[in-house]
Amino acid sequence: MFEFLFKRAGDKPDAAAAAMAAAEPAAAAAQGAARRDEQTERARALNGDEAAAVELILHSEFAGVRLAAAEHVHSQPLLEQVLQAMRNTDRRVAKLMQGRLDAIRYQRAEQEKAQACIASAQRLLQDDKLTPNQVAELDRQWTITAAGPELAATFEGVRAALAQRLEAQVTLQRGVIDALAELRRLPAAALAPAEAGAALARLTAAQATFLASPEQASLPRHLLSDYSAALEQAGAALAELEQHQAAVEARQQALAAWQAADPATLDAEQIRRDWRALPAVPAGELATALQAGLDAVLARMPAPPESEAAPVRKPARESAKDGNKDGCKDGNKEASAPKQVGQQFLDTLAAMEAALEQGLLHAASEHDKWLKEHKGGRLTPAQADRLAHVRAELKRLANWARWGGNVSREELVKAVEELQSLGLSMSELAKKVGSMRERWKGLDAVSGHAPKSLWERFDAACTAAYAPAAAHFKHLADERHSNAAKAQALIEETQAMATGVSEGAEWKNIAAAAQRLRQMWGRLGAIDRKDKKKLDTAFDQALAQLLAPLSEQRRIEMDRREQLIAEVEQLQPSDRHTLDKLRHLQERWQEQARALPLERKAEQALWLRFRAACDAIFAKRKETAHAADHERKVHLHAREDLCAALETATFSGDDKAQLAAMAKLLRDTAAAWHGAGTVPRASEQRITQRYQAAVAAVQAQGDAIRRRAGAAQANALRDKLRLVQALEQAIAGSDAVDGAEWEGRWRALPPLAAEYDKTLHARLAAGLAALDGQRAAYGATLAANRARLLDEVLRLEIVAGVDSGAEFARERLKMQVEVLQSSLKSGHKPQTQADQFLQLCAMPALADARTASRIETLFRRIGASEAA
Repeated sequence: MFEFLFKRAGDKPDAAAAAMAAAEPAAAAAQGAARRDEQTERARALNGDEAAAVELILHSEFAGVRLAAAEHVHSQPLLEQVLQAMRNTDRRVAKLMQGRLDAIRYQRAEQEKAQACIASAQRLLQDDKLTPNQVAELDRQWTITAAGPELAATFEGVRAALAQRLEAQVTLQRGVIDALAELRRLPAAALAPAEAGAALARLTAAQATFLASPEQASLPRHLLSDYSAALEQAGAALAELEQHQAAVEARQQALAAWQAADPATLDAEQIRRDWRALPAVPAGELATALQAGLDAVLARMPAPPESEAAPVRKPARESAKDGNKDGCKDGNKEASAPKQVGQQFLDTLAAMEAALEQGLLHAASEHDKWLKEHKGGRLTPAQADRLAHVRAELKRLANWARWGGNVSREELVKAVEELQSLGLSMSELAKKVGSMRERWKGLDAVSGHAPKSLWERFDAACTAAYAPAAAHFKHLADERHSNAAKAQALIEETQAMATGVSEGAEWKNIAAAAQRLRQMWGRLGAIDRKDKKKLDTAFDQALAQLLAPLSEQRRIEMDRREQLIAEVEQLQPSDRHTLDKLRHLQERWQEQARALPLERKAEQALWLRFRAACDAIFAKRKETAHAADHERKVHLHAREDLCAALETATFSGDDKAQLAAMAKLLRDTAAAWHGAGTVPRASEQRITQRYQAAVAAVQAQGDAIRRRAGAAQANALRDKLRLVQALEQAIAGSDAVDGAEWEGRWRALPPLAAEYDKTLHARLAAGLAALDGQRAAYGATLAANRARLLDEVLRLEIVAGVDSGAEFARERLKMQVEVLQSSLKSGHKPQTQADQFLQLCAMPALADARTASRIETLFRRIGASEAA
């Protein structure tokens, strides 16, 4: 407070330094605002120029400018450059760059996944063995891939080609199955030879079409082999039926006649005799169908009376006669009375002749065997010749059949020997060898027994051909026995583990062990059917014993998960601690899931409920955030309106009215600003700066008005003080003074503040009053007060820190000591500089030009500010 005591006469006022110090921050702020405006214009003019945007971001010191320029950066290298530079400098820009880089990486990863799906689809399209499950897996992978329009179009094209291939596979398989069914029905269809041959030729041509199809590899392996076998069997059956077409037609005509007749007019015995008398049909599906028609006709006939004698069994001759598998099963059930034995012999002989005519050597041999066992009495010469002729024909046909059978056997042996070079699968090889042996047995029945050497050759060929299949089946049997041993070991391990379960067991390890045991059991492989059920039952019991405590613990764990779900559902989305609580609940869920996994379905169901509850919390908070964002935007618009009102405000009237209007506008705007609420964080700094700039502009207008008013007051104070000093100089002189003139000059000057105007006017009035007889005394007083005036001016200069000049250096130093002593002695509060200057203005005294200049200097330091 005593700095003025140590000031020297040559020191410049500290006010200039203070003004300069105060001006430096203002100049720096102005320069910063100019740089900000210039960089903001550069950011607005970028228009997608990424290089210029990166340059502006790296060299700008304003966060808003950096964020605006960052909106124009999109390429990955520049994004990584800006992220590396702004990671620890500008969090908003770094977050924006990181988000765009993550989006680019995600898009690139999805594009790679889409390209991998397309490549997989193209590989499947070139694969001969395309399966629907491969296409289904491809579709599943594509559904979880976000691909662009171009890749999607490419995939759709390849997928359409795959769909066409699958459709072609289904059509081919359906065609083969339908043709196979038609081929198997062909022997029993009773078609004419021409129609049957045409159908067989058509189905044979269809086989060539199936084998030439591009999707032939997708057919089941057994389907084409079954088709070939059925085609061969149908050809043989049709060839045989073609030889017996007359017999088939005769039996069909008889059935048609019996079916059209009234059942009451028919005789079952007569029908059976007539049926037996008809030519025989070779065994097969057609014979079975004809026999079924006969059974239907007999079933329609009324039952015989109860008093009718029961029929007796026919002799074995009838059984041998109809045992040719022609479907006539009822033809050997009844026989005539014993007195008709001779007739039976003749009937058997006739049947033998019919069999020979039809080429049924086996049936004829059976009839001949019966005739040898049941002679039936003495034969007439004609009957004996007839029997001898029939037996000679039988021998001749037997010789031919034996020769033909040997030829067929030779071909059969050759076919068996070629089996090893066909590369058939083991199951097909076993079926082929079995069918060959069955055909050999059939030849034995038709053509008699084969020579021993031929049989040994055939048996050796079958054994050699079947050897790989036998080894394969033996290997499979050994594998089944080994799998059974592994299964028993798994059961024992499960039982031991179930016995060792205790209260403090690691439930997670037990669940994993149970899952591992299930998987190992599922991968065991084939086991003999007789052992499979027993082992499955034992394993299920052991596993149930192991999982019993685990199931109880999982039930407890499910209750805990339900409790977590209930806690999530009870959370209030609006609570500020909800996110922390929700995060804690999610961590607890993960800990419990790691500690004990539940069953997959239960785990999935509970997790979906828990996630749905969490999503509901986030959704509600998101809605609240959207509402808050909308509210902040409303507040932002309100504040923008306030800023616009300040920026466009105009004021009219005098200076006082304008200052009052400005003060009211600022107060109202400030109240509305603070009551408008929060605004979006991204716009907060910008709108605040705009508001401050608008307020500063209004305050600058007020400061300008006040400075203008202060300058006018200062000029008026200076003019009136000079007027009073001139009046006092005139009073001290000898010239005449006109009081009215001086009053007029006073009134012509603008008014001052009340204190200064009253003080100077009182001093003027005192001078004018002294003109009436007291001029000399008042002049003496004025002269006497000159020294006092100089002291007061010097004292006030010391207090105000104004330089007094070199001529007053000694007096100034002396006065400084007195001022210091008076300030130390006085206990009351010292007067202010304004009060002291007001007293100086009120003191009537003569003042020369130097003193008037010093008073004006004091006025510029003290009086001007007070007047303002």
